[in-house]
Amino acid sequence: MSSLLVLRALKNCINQNHGRNLYRLNFGRQLATSPRLINTISSFPQILRTHRTFASTNESKNGTNATFVDSNTYDRVCSETLDALCDYFEELTENAQNLSSCDVTYGDGVLTVKFGQEYGTYVINRQTPNKQIWLSSPTSGPKRYDFVSTEGQLGRWIYKHSGECLHDLLQRELKKILKQQDFDFSQLPYGK
Repeated sequence: MSSLLVLRALKNCINQNHGRNLYRLNFGRQLATSPRLINTISSFPQILRTHRTFASTNESKNGTNATFVDSNTYDRVCSETLDALCDYFEELTENAQNLSSCDVTYGDGVLTVKFGQEYGTYVINRQTPNKQIWLSSPTSGPKRYDFVSTEGQLGRWIYKHSGECLHDLLQRELKKILKQQDFDFSQLPYGK
């Protein structure tokens, strides 16, 4: 059977169903019995959904309702967070005796912390359209943090997939790099 006929049948199916559903073809049995079945919808017995529904909720992993921020609050909180992280990283890397080369740069909403060949580079940057902070970690990979505040709390940068705070992740990962130093990222703004 010609692959052109199969493609035509799929195109007709998609057009008639506005692209929302595709029908699984049982190529071995139904198409081999009669080529006329290709042109009828009844020859495709099983519907497969080709779209997903996404919903946004304000409920956090621990069951409390969270408040998401407006653009002005996001800009202020994001700037305070990145400025504080930059200052803290500069302090930590200046005092790091076990690292041969460290470099901290910050500009245009992008904080880059290079710990040398052995430990890699952390990049933390603002994503204004999404109201997020993105982290690229040489240890745990990329993550997207949303600023979430709950009643009675100042707010934190939370990774929604795990519920972990940005500052907690940095604390955990940098203990392996800055072994001889005592530091606490939770003392920074929006770290608790």
